[in-house]
Amino acid sequence: MSSSQCYLCGDGVGHKAGRVEVRAFQLSRDQQKGLKAKWNDNGEGVFHRDCWAKLSDGAYGRSADLELSELEIKLVKEARKTAEYHDSDDYITAEAKRIAQMIRNADYPVFFTGAGISTAAGIGDFRGKDGKWTERDKLKEHGTKGAKKAYKKTPLRDLRPTYTHEAIRKLVDMGIFKFVISQNTDGIHRLSCIPASKMAELHGNAYVQKCEKCGTRYDVGRSHRDAASQAHNVPPKKCERCGISHRTGRMCEKKDCGGYLMNTIINFGDYLEEQVLDAAQEHARKGDIFMCLGSTLMVSPANSLVMSGKSPHRLVICNRQATEYDTECERVDEQGVRIGSRIHGDCDKLMKALMVELLGDEAVRDWEDGREARLLEYDEMRR
Repeated sequence: MSSSQCYLCGDGVGHKAGRVEVRAFQLSRDQQKGLKAKWNDNGEGVFHRDCWAKLSDGAYGRSADLELSELEIKLVKEARKTAEYHDSDDYITAEAKRIAQMIRNADYPVFFTGAGISTAAGIGDFRGKDGKWTERDKLKEHGTKGAKKAYKKTPLRDLRPTYTHEAIRKLVDMGIFKFVISQNTDGIHRLSCIPASKMAELHGNAYVQKCEKCGTRYDVGRSHRDAASQAHNVPPKKCERCGISHRTGRMCEKKDCGGYLMNTIINFGDYLEEQVLDAAQEHARKGDIFMCLGSTLMVSPANSLVMSGKSPHRLVICNRQATEYDTECERVDEQGVRIGSRIHGDCDKLMKALMVELLGDEAVRDWEDGREARLLEYDEMRR
């Protein structure tokens, strides 16, 4: 069945209507026979939101309208773990108008970003239906039956800022947003020229190294690739927390220091850098609206920051997966008006609509026309 058709009812599924994209586990042609939904070989499906709700109700016994086989019940329950939701274009446009007004009324808007804003640049996410941790879990639980052939990802050095990255930089430059808190390590925010003073990269940056002796930080560009040729001269030092040596093979350039440079990537088990976390907490406390883009808000202590701002908490979340903070977006004020917003879908689509609302059509066109020149600048910066 075409991905533009609902795998349950067979009617068209396009951008005008909301949809759900899911992935369970691989199926043989014989297994596919007799199922209510037309799952493909990889156990993938695209559904209208209502059709997916109907399937879910049937799998969990909440409705007798759809009687599912034991296999299809397993498919639905597995697929629910990976469900990616997409709102309709009309809904996103309407929410962009509301969000723009919320931002205008705010004193200290703050961005909070995750891996989902970089998927359009070619980097994989973690919790999506084809994400890194999703793939790991499926291999662990189902073996090759649950695995899917990995798609080719763009090398880190070739990644360039997406529309969302550039929009964030533009809104920070204009002073509309005051700060960016990011969980990403890909270095694209810095490549887009957001000042280091306006951003806290909680989990490090693949293009920033620091001296383990004096703490001096270096923007290394592509030169980090040369570290391998020097590594044999640098003794590894196993990290007590993550078990990995952070040394990169380069040496501090400060006179009379002689310290070894370390990458700034935070691995599982590592503590966040104190000064980076302190900066994030300082600006988070000032925030009166948080715009969370491309994050499932599952990793602590980063996720707690979005609830540490001024009351009432105004939370905007845009990503494809559900989060534990979704209900916060539905809170209402004393007049019964929603004070947050929850958008399911791609960040670029929301940001394009939001930029028009904040800047106007003509200003946005002028800014967008400069992207080709900016791409050349990014290429030069990565050399």
